[in-house]
Order: sequence, then structure tokens, then C-alpha cells
Amino acid sequence: MSNRLISAVVASAFAGAIGAAAIGSASAAMSEAEMMKMREMTKKEVASGKMEKCFGVALKGHNDCYAGAGTTCAGTSTKDYQGNAFKLVAKGTCTAMSTPKGHGSLKPIT
Repeated sequence: MSNRLISAVVASAFAGAIGAAAIGSASAAMSEAEMMKMREMTKKEVASGKMEKCFGVALKGHNDCYAGAGTTCAGTSTKDYQGNAFKLVAKGTCTAMSTPKGHGSLKPIT
């Protein structure tokens, strides 16, 4: 490969990385307001008495808002049935839910 071709490939890769970082920063800034809104909605759902947080039942990336350390909001759990990730479920149904790792819990699973 010629030096010119290598330089072009490196420059292209660098430009792509910079562009991806810029897009990521913009979407993170936009989603901060959305995260706050989701957190408020979660609080209202739980406060209504009709829903409860059920830990350890969400699939990777399918948790509801703010699931604890390592997550920021909905869809940020990093593995299936993560113990600190919750889904909102109908009140009274959580502990009856069964997963390959056990039953749902009303408190974070460590």
C-alpha cells in the first residue's frame, strides 16, 4: 500500500471517529431532559399505587428509568436480569415473575 493511500485511510477513520463523537455528545445533551421526564414518570407510576419496580426481570437494554449504578435511564441495563435494573409491573405481580436467574424482587438484587 502506498503512503498516500495509508494516509487517506487513516484520515478517513479519524474523521469518522470525530463525527461519531460529536453525534454522541449531541444526543446525550438532548436526552438529559428526556431522562428527567422519564424519571418523573416512573415516580408518578409508582406513587399511583398501581405499579411497582420489579428488579432482576428486565432483559439487557429493556429496563425502565434509572436502574442504579452503571445505568442512567431506560434501556441502559448491560445484561439480562441485571439485579439493579427494574421494570415497572402491575402492583402485586413482581415476586411471582420467574426468570432463569430466579424470581423478581421488590428490592435491588446484589
